[in-house]
Amino acid sequence: MARANAHAQVHSDRGDDSLHEEETRRREPEDVRRRQLIDATIESLAEIGFNASTLAQIARRAGVSPGLVAHYFGDKDGLLEATLRSLSLRLYRATAARLAMAGDARGRVQALIDANLAPEEFDQRTSSVWLAFWGQVLHSERLRRVQRIYQARMLANLRHDLRSLVAPGDVHRVAITVAAVIDGLWLRSSLSAAGETDSVSARQVASLFVDAQITAARDSLSAPAPATDGSPCMISRPPLHANHIGGRYRPTGGATFETRNPATGEVLAEIEIAGEPEVEAAVAAARQGQKRWAAMTGAERGRILKRAAELLRARNDELARLETLDTGKPIQETSVVDVLSGADCLEYYAGLAASLSGEHVDLGPSAFGYTRREPLGIVAGIGAWNYPLQIACWKSAPALACGNAMIFKPAELTPLTALKLAEIYVEAGVPEGVFSVVQGFADTGRLLTRHPAIAKVSLTGEVGTGKKVMTDAAGTLKYVTLELGGKSPLIVFDDADLDDAVSGAMLGNFYSAGEVCSNGTRVFVHEKVRAAFLDRLVARVAKMVVGDPLDPATQVGALISPDHMEKVLSYIAKGKAEGAKVLVGGERVVANGLGKGAFVAPTVFDGCADGMSIVREEIFGPVMAVLSFTDEDEVIARANDTEFGLAAGVFTRDLARGHRVIGQLEAGTCWINHYNITPIELPFGGVKQSGLGRENGKAAIEHYTQLKSVYVNLGRVEAPY
Repeated sequence: MARANAHAQVHSDRGDDSLHEEETRRREPEDVRRRQLIDATIESLAEIGFNASTLAQIARRAGVSPGLVAHYFGDKDGLLEATLRSLSLRLYRATAARLAMAGDARGRVQALIDANLAPEEFDQRTSSVWLAFWGQVLHSERLRRVQRIYQARMLANLRHDLRSLVAPGDVHRVAITVAAVIDGLWLRSSLSAAGETDSVSARQVASLFVDAQITAARDSLSAPAPATDGSPCMISRPPLHANHIGGRYRPTGGATFETRNPATGEVLAEIEIAGEPEVEAAVAAARQGQKRWAAMTGAERGRILKRAAELLRARNDELARLETLDTGKPIQETSVVDVLSGADCLEYYAGLAASLSGEHVDLGPSAFGYTRREPLGIVAGIGAWNYPLQIACWKSAPALACGNAMIFKPAELTPLTALKLAEIYVEAGVPEGVFSVVQGFADTGRLLTRHPAIAKVSLTGEVGTGKKVMTDAAGTLKYVTLELGGKSPLIVFDDADLDDAVSGAMLGNFYSAGEVCSNGTRVFVHEKVRAAFLDRLVARVAKMVVGDPLDPATQVGALISPDHMEKVLSYIAKGKAEGAKVLVGGERVVANGLGKGAFVAPTVFDGCADGMSIVREEIFGPVMAVLSFTDEDEVIARANDTEFGLAAGVFTRDLARGHRVIGQLEAGTCWINHYNITPIELPFGGVKQSGLGRENGKAAIEHYTQLKSVYVNLGRVEAPY
């Protein structure tokens, strides 16, 4: 998986701040108008109620035409849904701010109480608007969906924090009871003309109730474990995540696996494994949801995907942090690439959705033909662990834009952010069943690749896994897209800008700790400039900061797991044994509190030969092999001497040479004077053993649709019998 789009250069000296500011300025007028209309809706609901608040009346209140309201929200239901989402988002942000300041689990429960029973929630204007919406929930699926998200969010937070406060068997019961008390206290006050309960007293009642529940349930907890300082401490269980199927989490109480923070070894969560019943439930939900989704116009689907992109951007900080915890990648990467590139992908395909069409074929005066571009139906996506959220977006965005439903299986090492994407899709308005997440190992993946109802599988993974997927898919003649491994060449000619070439080589080897399949790990440098190139390279690599991934100053984080770290270290040992010379790095990093994590220093090998293991085999870590060359034809032949063909790069000031060499390199994704930049508008994929098909760009549409040809007769039917 390549690392980012063109906006990922934020941390370089030549950042794109001006482009970001220009994009922000372009969006501001639209955001302001949407906000004005939502505010006018809130005022109208507060003053004259739900039924009297017509689209025309709201438009007059906002000082715009009803047509503009329809342009932004489609109809009254769309405007009301957006307004309820806005109120829910305000409460969500207030809750998140209080949770961030809480010091322990009981404090976090109190933060939920304080946010939901805050003085502003007891304001008569706010209360009347909330009541107007809750009164309509039974009659509107769109509003009911928002309500479910609001309730699920509160319950998820309560369950997470109650795990360390009450016995496991009591968590769900206590969470539901506390949520009901919070809602009941607010509702009692809102419906009471005398204002029986104010914010302060409501919070006091809720707090006393929570304490009583915790005290009653705590007796069934295991005995306290002694802390290292001799004081007692409670045993805390990691949160448990179920599979997200049909628009909601579906816990089964079945087998689970752990996901760990590779920087610390800490268990982040327990994940329920999807077996055959869960996969069948996902397929059944997809079958129903896809019919509704495909029946929408492309423009309608596009509006929902655009909303999902906006939600991703709004939650960038939260999701980037979660991605860093689950992958070990530096927060300075995930905060500017992983989430935002996924949002860019959703936005791109949201724009394309309305333009999907076939073609008209003139067949003379008595007939014509046309083609219809139709969705495949139910498709499966299987992700990799290096860019979990980005990959989930790269696969689901074109699939959903074309009218398909997707069942997505994240890599078992990084299962968390795909669940958040599923929540966001539901919140944005994607029908239930159109995007489900099932968790597990190879057995779960095989349930997808062999399922007769699934029309296509898109995999990002290893070559061996890709071959197994193709074998399974052949049983039911599924379409497949495979984005597999690589051992890509990066060629530096003697006329190249050496500083740029060094930058490209570092991006192509050390970004995401080298865990990028398109990395240019075979760096061919012309003999005339090899010494100067290595001097600049080693000086810059030696200054790279390996450290805590959550520290914004960290440039190289942890590898994905201890096992993978051992694999990378074994290749470094092979390189040394086969005669290559380590110029910088070459060891595990344990200093400054990193001993519990899977950290390896960025490593540069010189004196490499084409037959060495570190030159021929994919390492997937921060290991660069530098080779020298003297002739253009020679380097092209050596660059192509590999079973892989995912990517390639050329650095030269002679653009004619750049185009000439790229034209002869056997690779699907190439760069001239840059490396690992992957704008969503350009197709991405490989040749040879590096895969089949393409992701991104308009090319992806071809892989998620099928053509139907229609012949239309305008005359009589002539038959010889």
